[in-house]
Amino acid sequence: MSDAETTEPDTQPETAAEKPDPHAEAVLKLASAMQRDMLVAGGAVVAVAVVAATIWQGLPGLVSALVGGVIALLSAVGTILMMRKTAHLPPSFVLVVALGGYAVKLFVLFGVMFALRYVTYLHELSVGITMIAVILIAAVAEMRAFRRTKIPTIIPA
Repeated sequence: MSDAETTEPDTQPETAAEKPDPHAEAVLKLASAMQRDMLVAGGAVVAVAVVAATIWQGLPGLVSALVGGVIALLSAVGTILMMRKTAHLPPSFVLVVALGGYAVKLFVLFGVMFALRYVTYLHELSVGITMIAVILIAAVAEMRAFRRTKIPTIIPA
């Protein structure tokens, strides 16, 4: 081999796996920010709900608020996992997965709540109020993370 052959730059095009995907990078950056904000805010709401439900209903309220908080946090984490798993797909598929995932999450949450109605030790209202509060605060935290995260977006005038 001559020196010219060994010092020649690699002229082969990069494969798709080697090129950075700007869409995936933005989605993953947003998912990280959303996860951080959602877990902090959601954890704080669960703590407040546990204290309030314990004062209101005693030990059944404490257990019920914990159950509702864990279910709601798992639901919110499911959104982040969906984002991470679909980040490398084309943007149109990410939207389809997101909408389908929300529909599936809704049915799963209804199913879990229906099943928990028959657990006599749980206080239904403590579970429900905690879940609603955590899900709403998680949505607000995710929206706040979106506004704070510097990712390229198109917002029509």
